Amino acid sequence: MLLSTRLRRGLVGSVLERRSATIVFEAIDAGVWTVDISGGRGRVRRGSASRSTAQVRSSVEVLAGVVSGRDSGVQAFLDGRLTVRGDLALALQLDGLFGEDADRSLELPRSREVTAMGVRTLYLEAGPSDGPPVLLLHGLGATNASMLPVLADLAVDHRVLAPDSPGFGASDAPKGPYSPAWFAAWVEAFQRETGSRGAVVVGNSLGGRIALECGLTHPDSVRALVLLTPSPAFRRLRQYVPMVRLLSPELARLPLPLTHRLVVEGIRVMFSDPDRLPRAWYDAAADEAVRVFRLRGHRVAFFSCARQIYLDEAYGRHGFWQRLPGLLPPALFVWGDRDRLVPSSFARHVADCLPSAGQIVLEDCGHVPQFEHPAETMAMVRAFIEQLAPVS
Repeated sequence: MLLSTRLRRGLVGSVLERRSATIVFEAIDAGVWTVDISGGRGRVRRGSASRSTAQVRSSVEVLAGVVSGRDSGVQAFLDGRLTVRGDLALALQLDGLFGEDADRSLELPRSREVTAMGVRTLYLEAGPSDGPPVLLLHGLGATNASMLPVLADLAVDHRVLAPDSPGFGASDAPKGPYSPAWFAAWVEAFQRETGSRGAVVVGNSLGGRIALECGLTHPDSVRALVLLTPSPAFRRLRQYVPMVRLLSPELARLPLPLTHRLVVEGIRVMFSDPDRLPRAWYDAAADEAVRVFRLRGHRVAFFSCARQIYLDEAYGRHGFWQRLPGLLPPALFVWGDRDRLVPSSFARHVADCLPSAGQIVLEDCGHVPQFEHPAETMAMVRAFIEQLAPVS
């Protein structure tokens, strides 16, 4: 069996080397197999498991293609040919593992690990190693999985890196301010460690705010910026700042109830038409959010980030809107006209501060354009990147 053959090579040197996990693979109309991972090795047995870390379900043909490295599990997931429940980060790591030394197209994703600014950071890398680099930054409460449509599209001819930011997904959650400046310093360290300085940085929501901070603080490392519904500093409702300053993120060290159903409903609010997305995507994202939220350090990181989003200075010498006119890298802002989190009305304020920036307001679009309108979003992103000055 392909699965057993691949795992007999061992997991030493992979991001799974230190993991202990149980993964159930269900091949529709063909059977169920369970993989137990421990101590850098994997063992396959026929049948299911009463408790599992992740469950992967697809046709036997698709599973065989993914395990052999002929097909991308990421693409199969995006196409609806494969579903994942449980630990989504683990499933993405397995996808990269299966193709590490197979005869496969270079654009397929590989799972990587690096220490940046002292933070153990997990990331996906796809595309030719000598392609122009692109760095993808996800939003608050999300993981690199929220950037998969961008990764899959650009990896055809770019070297694409999609990390889990500190405090999210499979990356560590250190103590820190989780401010835009702190994240920008981590991005600079990540770029140095991965040789991706000079990247086009694509950020969604909080990732867009971090991308902007990168462009403001280390523009030499940023070729250009694509901001998908970025979360800029609030211009109104500042009267609650003193009260929010008093709220300590450490309160999140206490266990907090978060159900799968509640997360699904919260994610659906982010879209103009939630039914555009298949239920399987909501289930996978909600499983991952619930899993990560069980980790005390990651809960604190989440609330630290949420607090910093509101406290982000809008005005004054160090205020975001006073600094924005000094942005040097070319930038494209993409807004959703039905975004309930970051209103598209921010576009006029950006136009006042940065008239040279490109701006597009997508119709019938919420907060996550790369999933709600992937073809249209990626056409705009590619058109923007293609008109940039060539990499020297």
